[in-house]
Amino acid sequence: MPNPKRRHSQRRTSTRRAHDHLAKPSQAECPNCHSPKMPHRACPSCGFYKGRAVIEVAEQ
Repeated sequence: MPNPKRRHSQRRTSTRRAHDHLAKPSQAECPNCHSPKMPHRACPSCGFYKGRAVIEVAEQ
């Protein structure tokens, strides 16, 4: 198997890694309570998903 003969420079390594950063998770608005939530998941503040209650949420 061939092996690299020379070391890659820091610039070349950094350029390759420029797109490896983490992206922010997307947020959707809950249609029931209008708080931000992850898309396609039940709302953690009210427990609704697709217009119906799917989880019990303790009142604070």
